[in-house]
Amino acid sequence: MIDFSQFEKKTNIIFNDKKLLEQAFIHRSYINENTGSQLSHNERLEFLGDAVLELIVTDYLYNKYPDQDEGSLTAYRSSLVNAIIIGEVAMDIGMNEYLLLSKGESKDVGKARGYILANTYEAYVGAVYLDRGYDVAKDFIAGTLFGKIEAIVAKKLWRDHKSLIQEKSQEYLNVTPNYKVLSEVGPDHDKHFTIGIFFGDELVAEGKGKSKQEAEQEAARGALEVKEWLD
Repeated sequence: MIDFSQFEKKTNIIFNDKKLLEQAFIHRSYINENTGSQLSHNERLEFLGDAVLELIVTDYLYNKYPDQDEGSLTAYRSSLVNAIIIGEVAMDIGMNEYLLLSKGESKDVGKARGYILANTYEAYVGAVYLDRGYDVAKDFIAGTLFGKIEAIVAKKLWRDHKSLIQEKSQEYLNVTPNYKVLSEVGPDHDKHFTIGIFFGDELVAEGKGKSKQEAEQEAARGALEVKEWLD
């Protein structure tokens, strides 16, 4: 078993059930490669943590922005809890050092690793919620994620990126972007999509998400960054 004591000190969250903490970091690929380990992967915890995270972030935004309507708050939330932001947060707090992955997955340190880290963050939130309760989970999310919202609002990163990229691509290039599913993995209840945004035959950017809509938004945002069209 991995020694998580340094991570526990860093987050100031000491688990009662150390196996639950370990499970939050176990990727499905590790189980597939170590079939006799009697360990469980983190997807059930991720499912729970996703719901806990959404509730805590929704409550925070509702109170922080009392003058905003539900449409704006939904856009803020989507921008704050997307895979890129959460993956970066997970990397910043050192989660990458504790991941249990297959040998193949451990070699991939690009976008796929960021997506795994985002899922691990959600699984960890689920584990914290089960082991230490709602308030501790809320404090963890507040300390690691809430600080990102100021920049998201200031830079208008909450906008509908699909609408914006269509507007900009028609204005500057006279083309309409189209989206294609590049990969689709996971069981029906936990699909993960990778979608590419194309200008004609040119693949401009890729996006990942738990739905095609989320992945398309991420791809659109990536294209806006590539083309330097975010103002």
